Amino acid sequence: MSAKLKEWNIGNYLKTPEERQAFLDAAIAENDPQFLAVALGDIARAEGVAQVASRANLHRENIYRSFSQKGNPTLKSFLRLLDALNLQLSISPKVF
Repeated sequence: MSAKLKEWNIGNYLKTPEERQAFLDAAIAENDPQFLAVALGDIARAEGVAQVASRANLHRENIYRSFSQKGNPTLKSFLRLLDALNLQLSISPKVF
């Protein structure tokens, strides 16, 4: 008897603002811009790229491409996507 596996979907774990914040906090902690961009793309996909793209005034394809493993979003796109997801960027001193 073989086991049936379900496809894992990050969107199932990014439903609340608190879950999204924790996910992005963990991505930021990695100190890897590519990882952070992909994480933000994951959140956009969890919410629905078409709706997010409309709110961000970005093309849906731009979100898929820029916020992927091979993507390189501009700061403008990054900030627009954050705003469309009701998130904001905050800077604070490093804690040693």
